[in-house]
Amino acid sequence: MHEFKIIAKDSKTSARTGVLKLPHGEVKTPCYMPVGTQASVKALSTEDVLACGSEILLANTYHLMLRPGADLIEKAGGLHKFMHWDKPILTDSGGFQVFSLADLRKITEDGVQFQSHLDGSKWEMNPESATSLQHKIGADIIMAFDECIPYPSAEDYVDQSVQRTTRWAERCLNVHRKSGKESTQALYGIVQGSNFPHLREKSARQLVALGFPGYAIGGVSVGEPKESIYEVVKYTVPLLPEEKPRYLMGVGTPEDLWECVERGMDMFDCVMPTRIARNGTALTRKGRVILKNAQYNGDFSSLDPECTCECCRNYTKVYLRHLLQAEELLVLRLLSLHNLHFMMEICGMMQKSIRENRFVEAKQEFMANYFGTNGKSS
Repeated sequence: MHEFKIIAKDSKTSARTGVLKLPHGEVKTPCYMPVGTQASVKALSTEDVLACGSEILLANTYHLMLRPGADLIEKAGGLHKFMHWDKPILTDSGGFQVFSLADLRKITEDGVQFQSHLDGSKWEMNPESATSLQHKIGADIIMAFDECIPYPSAEDYVDQSVQRTTRWAERCLNVHRKSGKESTQALYGIVQGSNFPHLREKSARQLVALGFPGYAIGGVSVGEPKESIYEVVKYTVPLLPEEKPRYLMGVGTPEDLWECVERGMDMFDCVMPTRIARNGTALTRKGRVILKNAQYNGDFSSLDPECTCECCRNYTKVYLRHLLQAEELLVLRLLSLHNLHFMMEICGMMQKSIRENRFVEAKQEFMANYFGTNGKSS
């Protein structure tokens, strides 16, 4: 089952809010997906992630293939049972991780040969195996195997990559349709094209013609300036079907969510909120709180007085700073929990503002508080 219903649209922007119905539950959009790369959101239990308000999370095919292996996950009853998570899951195909192994991989028309970052062992991934692996893992949404290229790249190479990504997408679809999994797993296509508008258009048109139930914009957040990401979203969104969900891969700072929902995106994922939490940084309505800074040494206030998470209800900045300095593991959990809760609250703010047709005003209010400025992120 895969249904997407748009509930409301903002009249001044391309922002919309909807409900994505999947086999393991409903997801309200716009949504942020916590990243559980290896079947775990770092430092948090499944119960913690649920307490943050998460309705869907992301796991990584590349990492799960290497360890513990898709066969073992399938034997366990699928990823939902394996990690004790009964809400929706999205798995990426592994294309981005393979891209990140630039010195350890070789790309051919058939697929990619690479060395494991764990032990140097040799592996291969192609559209057929990436799709079959995701079938075994059992996520509600699975992604086509694509070629994610670095920024910047030469236009002729990007063009070749777009064509290859389309051919690979077609091969993924063939495997998926023969598998009998279409009713339980939705396969999304990934638009590539770097920062070349005409190649993004070529990629989008080719993939839309294949008839995927949802579409992602990939190949962003790979080193380019933020404004370039926002521009790619702005000119790619109109090329995608209005009635299908749109997922921006690997993008997810608070300001990114507001900017890209304004331009028409529905789904996001990013490791940033939990990664910076493990380094002692919290996201709040008044901007980032870097607990390593000496100014918090005598601060007995909570991270965010408006936040209702476990961390903000019970602990002070000075205590959290103490935990950080003492290298106590508890601080990793508390800050990760808070940052995820904050991301979910942003999604709730956006959903509400779109329903009330006041997205622009809500965005300005958030940005002004978050950056302490006139509401602009730049």
